[in-house]
Amino acid sequence: MILKELKPKKALNKAFLKVKPSRPQIEGFKNNLLNLLDRTNDKESEEFHKNLVIDFLKRTYYDPNHFINTKGRNDLVIHNGNTAKSSVGVIVEAKKPTNKMEMITTKKLNAKAFQELVLYYLRERITHKNLEVKYLVITNINEWFIFDAALFDRLFAQNKNLVKQFNDFEDGRLADIKTDFFYRQIAEPFIGGITSEIEFTTLIFRIIKSHFAILIRQMILC
Repeated sequence: MILKELKPKKALNKAFLKVKPSRPQIEGFKNNLLNLLDRTNDKESEEFHKNLVIDFLKRTYYDPNHFINTKGRNDLVIHNGNTAKSSVGVIVEAKKPTNKMEMITTKKLNAKAFQELVLYYLRERITHKNLEVKYLVITNINEWFIFDAALFDRLFAQNKNLVKQFNDFEDGRLADIKTDFFYRQIAEPFIGGITSEIEFTTLIFRIIKSHFAILIRQMILC
C-alpha cells in the first residue's frame, strides 16, 4: 500500500513560501532545536519528553500569544489564544524517542499513536464542537508527522458510522469503556480501511530541516 506523504514544501501554504525568516529568527529556531534534541534522555519517561516539546514550541513561536498545555487526556494542545479558555488549534500526541511500538512510521500509520490522535480529535470536534482545530501532530522529537485537520474532518468526523461508534463508546454503551477497547476494536479496523486516503507531512530531523520553522509557525498563524 502506497501512503500519501507530502513533502514540506508542498504542504506549506504558498503565502508562507514567500516569507523570508530573519537571521535572529533562524538562529533562535536553530538554538531551540539543538536544545530540544540535546535534552532527550532514553531513560526518562514520556511525560519528561512531552515537557521538552512544550518548552520547544513555546520558545520557538507561541509564547506568550498561544497557551500550550495538556487538555483532559490529550498529550498536549496549542490554543488559538493565550488562555486555556480559548479554542484548541493544534492537537499533539508526543511519544518518547525509544517508544517504537506505539509510534507511527512513513510505512505504518495504523499504530497506537495515530489511534490516540483520532480519539482526541473526535472528542475535540464532536464532543466539544470545536471547528477551529487546524492541525494534528504526532512526534517522538526526532520525527514529526503533521496532518491537516480538514482531512481528519472529512475522514473521521463526517463518517456517520464512526461517529456513532465513538458516541456509543463515550456514553458507555459498548462492551468496554477502556480506551484500549476503542483503539483496537474501533479505531484500528476503521483506519485500516482508509490508510491510503490519509495525507501527511513528515519532518525527520536526521534527514530534513528546511521549511520546518515556517511549517510550525503556519500551524497557528494561517
